[in-house]
Amino acid sequence: MIGVKPRGPSQHAASVYPALMLIVFFVVPFGIMLAMSFFRRGAGLYEPAFELGNYARFLSPFFGQALGFSVLLAGMAALVSVAVAFPFTYLMTRMRRRVQVRWLIFILSVLSLSEVIIGFSWSLLLSRTAGLSNILLWLGLLDKPEAWSPSFPALLLGLCYVGFPYTVLVLYPALSRLDPELPEASRMLGASPLRSFFSVVVPVLRNSIISAVIMVFVFNLGAYVLPQVLGKPQHWTLSVLITDQAVMQANMPFAAAMAIFLMVVSLALVGLTLMLGQEKRPAR
Repeated sequence: MIGVKPRGPSQHAASVYPALMLIVFFVVPFGIMLAMSFFRRGAGLYEPAFELGNYARFLSPFFGQALGFSVLLAGMAALVSVAVAFPFTYLMTRMRRRVQVRWLIFILSVLSLSEVIIGFSWSLLLSRTAGLSNILLWLGLLDKPEAWSPSFPALLLGLCYVGFPYTVLVLYPALSRLDPELPEASRMLGASPLRSFFSVVVPVLRNSIISAVIMVFVFNLGAYVLPQVLGKPQHWTLSVLITDQAVMQANMPFAAAMAIFLMVVSLALVGLTLMLGQEKRPAR
């Protein structure tokens, strides 16, 4: 029997460094925020205490509705992004390598744009004065120019536009490694290309699809700029309200409690999605 070689100092250092970075950049800030959420707000100062009033205030109908809307908006944007990006990425991986590289460069160039530029660009495109409605008016499809922003569809469109490139980059490695003989075999057995796509390709890459949904969901759950640019005040997400409490209202304990609650809800939803996406193993 061959003995196990003991781990050297370099291997220990390689495992300690990520743990140290996790503690410094996540555990410590999270602990400070958790402690701050129980503080008492005084006359311009924050007094250390252990009060649940900040969490009780968060459970009011107004903030509860904001949390529900944020989760709903992030979920819808994630589903739409994956539903559009998955067939697009599948078709892209069936192209020649040179064409794939050009598409990937174009997608990476979209990622170089900041959320502020994207938000105001879509706001301009959906406006009444210089937007897409003027083109439709010139084509005779509209009687007069219309403003489509700010609105819920404009906000959803902006979030999907931001999440689409990330979804493509997550799905591309798995789809590029997909054996092309699998859909071809199903078509040889009589399945149509559409049925082959949904009955063979989608089930095989279910884990990659779930990973893309989770990534875009968590990304959109923290949206801050687009809800203010493309949405109305009733469309503001919980991230906007957290910033309002921390900066405008100078209520850091309440903002910390809202952030903790949002993190717990997002982690719970991610865990639930992972549980639902696990394959059922046959009993032995």
